[in-house]
Amino acid sequence: MDIVTAGAPQPRKTKPKGRHPHNRLAAAFVRSAPVGRHADGNGLYLYVQRTGTRSWIQRLVNRGRKHELGLGSVHLVSLAEARDQALANRKLARAGGDPLADKRRTQGMPTFAEAAATVVEQKRAGWRSPRQAADWFQSLERHVFPRIGSRPVSEVSSADVLAVLTPIWHVKADTARRLRQRIRAVLEWSIAMEHRADNPCDRIGPVLGPQRDTVRHMRALPHGEVASAIGAVRASKATRAVKLAFEFLVLTAARSGEVRLATWDEIDRDGRLWTIPGPRMKARREHRVPLSGRAGEVLAAARSLADGNPLVFPNRWGNYIKDTFLSQLLKDLDIAAVPHGFRSSFRDWAAEETDHPREVVEAALAHVVRNRVEAAYARSDLFERRRGLMEEWAAYLDGEHGSDHEARR
Repeated sequence: MDIVTAGAPQPRKTKPKGRHPHNRLAAAFVRSAPVGRHADGNGLYLYVQRTGTRSWIQRLVNRGRKHELGLGSVHLVSLAEARDQALANRKLARAGGDPLADKRRTQGMPTFAEAAATVVEQKRAGWRSPRQAADWFQSLERHVFPRIGSRPVSEVSSADVLAVLTPIWHVKADTARRLRQRIRAVLEWSIAMEHRADNPCDRIGPVLGPQRDTVRHMRALPHGEVASAIGAVRASKATRAVKLAFEFLVLTAARSGEVRLATWDEIDRDGRLWTIPGPRMKARREHRVPLSGRAGEVLAAARSLADGNPLVFPNRWGNYIKDTFLSQLLKDLDIAAVPHGFRSSFRDWAAEETDHPREVVEAALAHVVRNRVEAAYARSDLFERRRGLMEEWAAYLDGEHGSDHEARR
């Protein structure tokens, strides 16, 4: 069942004042009625949307709560049939029955958890990493399902959503915002499937209130300390693949997910090139990474460990390294940075220690050109110029450990 878009002018209602209407509409009016909700009697309304969609809605008070029950499109349900169903529903409600429960039983109304699982499966193919599906669902399992997971998706109310979000809205602001988006996505699916008429997430903003929006930068090291961080990781008890993955991440200034999910078919060792496919990039477009000599050595070492695995840096069980593993490793080694922060270290080094143009450095980081005029002229990925930049970065990092052969082992 459809609803009016949030923020749009409310549809005109034609319910007259005074006595309740009874069989007020005519078949001809149903075909030509203007946008709005038009009362017929027994809580039955003809709902005409701006898109031209016409459907039947019945308003009922059931066990002290007001509900809207979709009775179907006018193309499938005639005026007479809608009146008969509305009268039957009203009688059932007055007798203490539950028309909504009857509809759920006949149509197999999913629970919120079941609807969420369906939404995750539908979105899975479009996500860059398999981990996104797990993160999406696990956050709902932790914060949402305990309260509304078993509830029919049609009965989730704004009060339910507030009960989930209010305790963490200011304490865990980022988590709360993500949860609100995910709850909203599940309920939007429910609207599309005609399991409900509205999305409670549209009404809770003023109640939750604004969050204190603070810019939190990824923790990063000064570029002069990055070589020491590589040395600390090399000397750690982490597996060989993890050590190599971390150094490759730093050498290429790539994102963690791009490195952890890298496969051998993306690597051209002869051309010293790593081509990351668009679906795994943040900007959803293919990115070519020139590989320095040291990056090639890292790949050669990783190849000796591959044993037929398509992943360049698999964990000890042959799967991809989890996104939290590198972060935890740095934390355990008292390295005050997160994996993503080494992109910032690279950016600062390029700005402070080199004369490479900004557009070359931004291309190395696979940043999208936001200015449309500038983007229209940026037809090259500056690949060869970036190769020189990455060789300089590798040489800079090798300054502290260049003679320490054992540190590379």
